Amino acid sequence: MAAETDKRPGCLAAVLSLFRSKKSNQPEALPYRLRDDFLSPAEYSFYRMLSSSVNPRFTVLTKVRLADIFFVARPNENYSYFNRITQRHVDFLLCNPTTMKPVAGIELDDASHSQSKRQRRDEFVDQVFSAAGLPLVHIPARREYNSQEITGQLSDLLDVEPSAPPPSARSEKQSSSIPLCSKCGVPMVLKTARHGNHEGQQFYGCPNYPRCREVLPLK
Repeated sequence: MAAETDKRPGCLAAVLSLFRSKKSNQPEALPYRLRDDFLSPAEYSFYRMLSSSVNPRFTVLTKVRLADIFFVARPNENYSYFNRITQRHVDFLLCNPTTMKPVAGIELDDASHSQSKRQRRDEFVDQVFSAAGLPLVHIPARREYNSQEITGQLSDLLDVEPSAPPPSARSEKQSSSIPLCSKCGVPMVLKTARHGNHEGQQFYGCPNYPRCREVLPLK
């Protein structure tokens, strides 16, 4: 009897183990659901009017993460700056419809932008756009929008392509004959073309490629 009693816990453990094994093989039910408020009523109203106002000259994207628009020129030295843009986004982004290159950003400012925390966030975002040479315009949130009014507020941006970063971002002294990238302010690297009409020829390229595609011919 004692021997049979000793065997029972082992059998029960085997059954429980088999049950857990079958349960673990079932696909996990992920807790994600589709949001119904991706765009607020004010954002959706502005989006429709903005799209009709700038189409077909520009493609309008909504809620674009800053880290998908900008990159850190010296990632190893400025890793904390990357963290500061991963959780922030711009409300609307105007892009060239052919190349999808960003042309300007638009922030729709509602009542929340009057809060001190939000104002600090807005100031940082303004600085990011300015450092990268990409225009950013703030438009007050309203219930309704007028196409002519929106066009007027964007008139200074519609004919402007992103400018180069300010001279301060690329004013570093060169310690050698290696040129600095005019966009990132970092030493360029010597590369060799592997394809195309210039195959085999050497040139200087930005080490941040493909985020930065600045090149210089080898003199």
